[in-house]
Amino acid sequence: MTQLLQPDICVIGGGSAGLSVAAGAAAFGVPVVLIERGRMGGDCLNYGCVPSKALIAAGRHAHAVRKAAEFGVFAGEPAIDFERVHAHVRSVIDAIAPNDSVERFTALGVKVIEAEARFVDRDTIEAGGFTIRARRFVIATGSSAMVPSIPGLVSIDYLTNETLFDLTRLPDHLLIIGAGPVGLEMAQAHSRLGAKVTVIEAARALAKEDAELTRVALDRLRGEGITILENSRVLSVEKAGQGVRLQCETQEGARTIDGSALLLAAGRKADTAGLGLDAAGIAETTTGIAVDASLRTGNRRVYAIGDASGGLQFTHAANYHASLVLREILFRLPARENRDIIPRVTFTDPEIAAVGLSEEEARKRYGHVEILRWPFAENDRAQAERATTGLIKVIVGRRGRILGVGIVGSGAAEMINMWSLIIANGQSLRHLGRAIAPYPTMTEIGKRAVIAYYTPLTRKPFVRAVIRLLRRLG
Repeated sequence: MTQLLQPDICVIGGGSAGLSVAAGAAAFGVPVVLIERGRMGGDCLNYGCVPSKALIAAGRHAHAVRKAAEFGVFAGEPAIDFERVHAHVRSVIDAIAPNDSVERFTALGVKVIEAEARFVDRDTIEAGGFTIRARRFVIATGSSAMVPSIPGLVSIDYLTNETLFDLTRLPDHLLIIGAGPVGLEMAQAHSRLGAKVTVIEAARALAKEDAELTRVALDRLRGEGITILENSRVLSVEKAGQGVRLQCETQEGARTIDGSALLLAAGRKADTAGLGLDAAGIAETTTGIAVDASLRTGNRRVYAIGDASGGLQFTHAANYHASLVLREILFRLPARENRDIIPRVTFTDPEIAAVGLSEEEARKRYGHVEILRWPFAENDRAQAERATTGLIKVIVGRRGRILGVGIVGSGAAEMINMWSLIIANGQSLRHLGRAIAPYPTMTEIGKRAVIAYYTPLTRKPFVRAVIRLLRRLG
């Protein structure tokens, strides 16, 4: 016989989104049940953000050794011990895991059930011998790698982000299907650690980002020896000795590509199988669970957040969603998702970071906009660091309102924080003009872009006359 639990909130999924809801509710003394069928911490900790950035860091250090001669430091070709690289990745996961553990959340007052959850009706879930009837349910089950329908794929041992970080031997030639952020980040990391890498993309690489910015990053990746085939299609997959063979249709015609391992990075799908959504009266779309602007499903008791809701697939977006549903559930305050304020980053080198509207989106929504650019090559710190590849691109609307910002270059992921604050608060170039950037820093490129906006005004006769008058009076 099952045990009945009647908490205020029942969270399904112990990844970033679900843990944020559970921790936030528990902090206010609200009874919470958290259900997780797999590893606590979800995809981000175990298979995504954390291990991928640890691997990228290893590749960056290897690259720095190779480039050291540019600074008068001679170290030669780095020796890569991939088993130790793997140990580094695992140690980073292990260091963070206690923050997401069953023990920690139990100590916070959360009832953690390690089992699979299933709705049996609109108001009830069953999981691990428990029946849960909560005032509100939050689905935060995340997503997993999409497996494309390619003939022969089921006959080989392909990799996804869930198995890639288990490797203790560097692939000789890594083939990657998909040139989105995951595909290209892993392509560069493995290439810098000594693997040959080929990426096959059916459309444009990094198609969701501004083409002007992505060209800069793609040129760097190709310059480091990575083969990126855009507008190309994998027709079939087969075993080839100890490796894999792809038959492809590329822009140059048919092509056969042999490799030692294959990574699938062609998108992700929401994890909803087995949840019994039909029994709960919850609909799905092609991308995830159908929700409104407040992240509610068709069942008013149930919210869906993070990757499960079919929106932006970022950990920080999941945490943002968690804050919105906590606002509604705990404080009865209306909360609506605003995707314009969510930043996005591709952690290649150079990094690509953006927030707000792209140039194309801004023109569609507002018509006339102004575009401000400033290159890294005109920045003194970038020259000192030999990091002169890249630019900032600021999209400006009426009265100098900042509609969107894109940066490609060294440190772009950190620099976008300031612009996220500006856009979230609807600020204009006038507000940024008051700020003082320390010298010499990369962030000065933003200030220079603002100056570029106002420079044409000084060419107008009236403005020049006023400036001359002020000078005389001063």
